[in-house]
Amino acid sequence: MHTGSGTSHAKIIMIGEHAVVFGEPAIALPIPTIRLRATVTPAAHGQMVTSAFYNGSLAAAADTNFVGIATLMRQLLHNFDAIDQPFVLDIVSDLPPERGMGSSAATAIAVVRAFYDAFGAAIDRATVLRWADVSEHIIHGNPSGIDAATASADHPQWIIKGQAPRPIASLHQGALVIADSGIQGQTRAAVTAVTRLREQDPDMANTAIHALGQLTRQAALTITNQDVPTLGKIMAAAQVHLRRLGVSTPVLDRLITVADAAGSYGTKLTGGGMGGCIIALTPDMATGQHVAQQLEAAGAPQTWIHDFGANDDQGAKHA
Repeated sequence: MHTGSGTSHAKIIMIGEHAVVFGEPAIALPIPTIRLRATVTPAAHGQMVTSAFYNGSLAAAADTNFVGIATLMRQLLHNFDAIDQPFVLDIVSDLPPERGMGSSAATAIAVVRAFYDAFGAAIDRATVLRWADVSEHIIHGNPSGIDAATASADHPQWIIKGQAPRPIASLHQGALVIADSGIQGQTRAAVTAVTRLREQDPDMANTAIHALGQLTRQAALTITNQDVPTLGKIMAAAQVHLRRLGVSTPVLDRLITVADAAGSYGTKLTGGGMGGCIIALTPDMATGQHVAQQLEAAGAPQTWIHDFGANDDQGAKHA
């Protein structure tokens, strides 16, 4: 074993969240400017982890929220016949947890890549995803696979439940502002609430879900055509239906209003809702910077800007 490293990045759902649970499509977007790096280094003794969300031994992680990644690490060591190999794993992440940005999947992907690198083994993307599924099942119970597929991808992903994600065209104009509401997302609670709403008011809920699916199909076409203003209108329309499904909140709605007033073409929540992040589509980076500043002034603890027209390493981050 030698020092090995692996990287991954954030993801956001651009459109189609919740509707994707019921068979409609969704579009997930990789955000390479929000990164996570895992580095595993041989040690004289012990098996230790250092990170923002867990610091301690691999053995002690069994009773923590890190248990999914810890289980993955043990299986990786077993795969390389190195179950007792001493090491230190260091994880450095720009991704906030519980914000709908795929933090757990990004961690798993980077850890898998780091261990394969440390043992001098090549790995393809399909194998990375199979390994990541180990921890994702422990953490999420029945993961959709969206997070891992997008956190390991270079292009937007077209997602339909029960089908393998496939890449679609990338946008090459405009900028996307991602703003943290400061409230942890509640994906499980939100999915449960939408399921209950379908039982209580099926006509209204199913109409909203179908509309979200149609908007997602329209969004894919506008991305292909590089029609940023129309894509913004589609995102705004999607937010109306997400609000009808009950997954938005006053805090999210207020931030959306701020972004729209600051120059966003269209703004919506992203992910499960009931907290988490919002996304705002802007015509350019200058407008994106202004929108981000206004969102931070309105209480967003952190914002990021993804520049569709720039190289991956040119995106801006605001603290």
